[in-house]
Amino acid sequence: MRRKSSYHHENLKEHLLNAAVRLIAEVGTEAFTLREVARRAGVSHNAPYRHFEDKHDLLSAVAAQGFERLTASMRRAMAQARNAEDRLRLCGRGYVQFGLRWPQHLRVMFDLSEAEKISPECKRAGDRAFQTLLDCVVGLQAEGGLPPGNPRTFAIIAWSSVHGFAKLAIAGRLPFPQSQALDFLNLMAVVLKEGMLRLPGGSRAPR
Repeated sequence: MRRKSSYHHENLKEHLLNAAVRLIAEVGTEAFTLREVARRAGVSHNAPYRHFEDKHDLLSAVAAQGFERLTASMRRAMAQARNAEDRLRLCGRGYVQFGLRWPQHLRVMFDLSEAEKISPECKRAGDRAFQTLLDCVVGLQAEGGLPPGNPRTFAIIAWSSVHGFAKLAIAGRLPFPQSQALDFLNLMAVVLKEGMLRLPGGSRAPR
């Protein structure tokens, strides 16, 4: 029988997060328990409470980690951009790449409801991810590639589109192999931009 790890495991928090993600992949968030996470991590069933108050606190930490990785994925993709239009397109590509690589994180990030505890850390990480997209929109507006108006309008349109596409790709619901998803995303970017160009100036988004 495997020996339980010490409470003073140097990377206990990261170890628990990794175990949580693996468990979510198998049973989802409903059947998720701290006791099972501890068992799979090879630590005492009390060990998770050194870092997390309860199940929702751990799920919120998984979501925060996901938003951090999402921001990194978008910025990494955008590093290849030559102009503002490229940055917005590649930002969406980075979003889908993130979803395909870490589908369990994407699930938790958007499954947590307002009724559940969302940590300040998670909210800040989510705000940084959205700001990354918003900055792309503002940059493209400054270059004349999008109409003037509230940039949140365009950001929400772009976000909704790539998020829905990522979910379809993860679920295998697209009528082509997952390997072709990123190529199709380039076509989506053209269609989205043409559609947003037709929006009247001063378009507003909900606050």
